[in-house]
Amino acid sequence: MKQNMKEITGRYQATGKGYGFLIPDDGGADFFLPPRAEGDAWHNDLVTGKPDGQAPEDGRRTATVTGILQRSNKTVTGVVMKHGREVWLAPDNNRLPSHIRIVGSRAGLHSGDRVALTMTSFGGGWSGKPTGVLTEIFGPANSRDTTVAAILFNYGILSEFPSNVMLSAKQVPQTVPEEALSGRLDLREKCIITIDGAAAKDLDDAVSLEWDSEGHKVLGVHIADVSHYVSRGSALDLEAWDRGTSVYYADKVVPMLPPALSNGICSLHPLVDRLTLSCFMVMGEDGTVLEHTIDKSFMHSKQRMTYEDCNILLSGRDTALQEQYGDILPMLRDLAALAAVLKKRRMRRGSLDLETREVYFRCDETGKPIGVEARVQGVSESLIEECMLIANETVAQHLHALQKPAIYRIHEKPSSDKAEALRALLAPLGYDLHDADNYTLQKVLKQAEGKPEQTLIHMLVLRALMKARYDSKNLGHFGLAAEYYCHFTSPIRRYPDLMVHRSLSALIEGKSDTKLKAAVQKAAVQSSERELAAISAEREIEKCYLAEYMQGHIGKKFDGIISGVTHFGLFVTLQNGVEGLISSTALPDDEYAYDKRAMTLTGRFTKMIFSFGMNLRVVCVAADPATGQVDLRPAVL
Repeated sequence: MKQNMKEITGRYQATGKGYGFLIPDDGGADFFLPPRAEGDAWHNDLVTGKPDGQAPEDGRRTATVTGILQRSNKTVTGVVMKHGREVWLAPDNNRLPSHIRIVGSRAGLHSGDRVALTMTSFGGGWSGKPTGVLTEIFGPANSRDTTVAAILFNYGILSEFPSNVMLSAKQVPQTVPEEALSGRLDLREKCIITIDGAAAKDLDDAVSLEWDSEGHKVLGVHIADVSHYVSRGSALDLEAWDRGTSVYYADKVVPMLPPALSNGICSLHPLVDRLTLSCFMVMGEDGTVLEHTIDKSFMHSKQRMTYEDCNILLSGRDTALQEQYGDILPMLRDLAALAAVLKKRRMRRGSLDLETREVYFRCDETGKPIGVEARVQGVSESLIEECMLIANETVAQHLHALQKPAIYRIHEKPSSDKAEALRALLAPLGYDLHDADNYTLQKVLKQAEGKPEQTLIHMLVLRALMKARYDSKNLGHFGLAAEYYCHFTSPIRRYPDLMVHRSLSALIEGKSDTKLKAAVQKAAVQSSERELAAISAEREIEKCYLAEYMQGHIGKKFDGIISGVTHFGLFVTLQNGVEGLISSTALPDDEYAYDKRAMTLTGRFTKMIFSFGMNLRVVCVAADPATGQVDLRPAVL
């Protein structure tokens, strides 16, 4: 008998397989939507639904969509198909309807083009098939560049800047005038250096290390004063607000600020004057900050160092480099030693040292990926990371103590649902997660150290954590086990850092900025949304590049680990960072039973078991850069 349940509001999530889910806004458990229960809703639409009150055999609650409150897919990208005199779009997103009729002007359109449509009708009911008008033509669908352009378009990421923004950028002087130095600390004689990737052009952080009269190390973190050039409410500021962050993929970047700023006057190039905000921290023996000062400054970078050179220098392998950089080598060694102390202190309080699956592409002159490898953190990368982390914590604590407006970087403890799901995944691998606190998670990561499944365990823990976000309230950072944390160190590429700089500048200058206080929460929400869009776009584009790279390795064998088990097959992550799919039809001939809780596929007759975390040698059989899909099959078992 059906229960009388109230109507619910939430997001409809399609699967592309006929059924879907309704994700309630109140955070409650999902509702299963059987085929045709979605009505005219499309993936990610905000809908109302009526719970059926009847649980199917597997215990899931079911519901039916009763209304659509807000459409999400106002623009759609896909590939053009022609059928007679009619022209249709096959959407890139397989969760959307398979065909959308293109109406209106079709000038310059060819079958096989990848394009964007603005929806004019979502179909259903009396209106029939969905329709849309042409918004943009990216070009042939089999091109990497058009695929990337469509992904960026889908996430509202613009490669080009509007003309008024470019005009404003052109008017910014590319040298620092004498009058801009007034009232700032003169750091030009100090040994300050930058350490970045060899290809980086937006150098927004620099470091220094010296001793005070009492023998304490004084760490200096010097950050480009972007707020001096990007005033609030200007064309540059409004564009940076809209973008929220720079987007990085392969060997390219879509910057938050025009190159005249991001690669020019704001970038801390060597041997030129640059305006900065400097945080000086007097360090105790155990890595605690005994005292600190934050001030406006100007500097003259002595060296533009690369991670690669610094790692070689600190390893002592290259005597020629040691001679070339002999004047800064002692400071580098002292910075590395301090970074080790800072990391030890951070780990002692419960910070999680998680590996993130980052890959590095080597591309030829056409942008084609010709090499891919997992990015490994060296001593110099860790050095810079620890310096930036302690500066971010110090600035956050400084602003919080003085009750000044700020955007904090917050990270909450995993929910009970996420903790339980992680516990269930770790148990078959021999890991006990009795609690999802910092120290228990640290213990799990330590237990996995050096084992074949180490990368997988890190991936599982990372997925179980809440997403970090921005907020005007200081709620702490679970992953770093930090009571105070903000983003201060990258104002060239992140809008929240720019807002933090504005708050610091107002404080240093003794100004009361009531408008800033009202703006921080709006900026926090906007920046969180744009960061999520950037991360999603970067991941999708990375998959396309990985698939293009794997096209040159069809038929080759790779070692991998099963990183996902579903009823339709296995996901396998290779050592180079590529994730591919082994369809259940590509497994040895048998009928396979899927155990969701144990994360296994078991052959009915052969009793062969494929389990989550299992090492597997595979062969690449196909790769499609347009979709990012890589198809694998097991090597001979």
